[in-house]
Amino acid sequence: MKKKESFLENRLKSVGYAFKGAIYLIKTEASIKIQLVIAIIVSIGGFFFNISTTEWVLQCFAISLVMSVEGVNTAIEGMADFIHPEHHKKIGIIKDVAAGAVFISAFFAIIIGLIIYLPKIF
Repeated sequence: MKKKESFLENRLKSVGYAFKGAIYLIKTEASIKIQLVIAIIVSIGGFFFNISTTEWVLQCFAISLVMSVEGVNTAIEGMADFIHPEHHKKIGIIKDVAAGAVFISAFFAIIIGLIIYLPKIF
């Protein structure tokens, strides 16, 4: 009989799976690579312009939101392609909606970035 894993062991395994998924996403998706580079650039900008704690929180939130939604979008697209590999109108709509969610989060992340950095640049 297999020994039942403790709560802590289960949580550690879950974190491991999540980390593995994040690494896979970064290694395989061009869009997340671009977003990661942008995140690094704006983070360097945060140090350069000495942004406030509140601005750091907003910036980190925006970065994490865009990258998280991109991950969900990638998962939805992968699942849709697995379930229905050939082109299908409804699958296309599902994928467009998921991509639209990334667009919305990225659009507002740009707005947050402009609010933080435009006054510091000009």
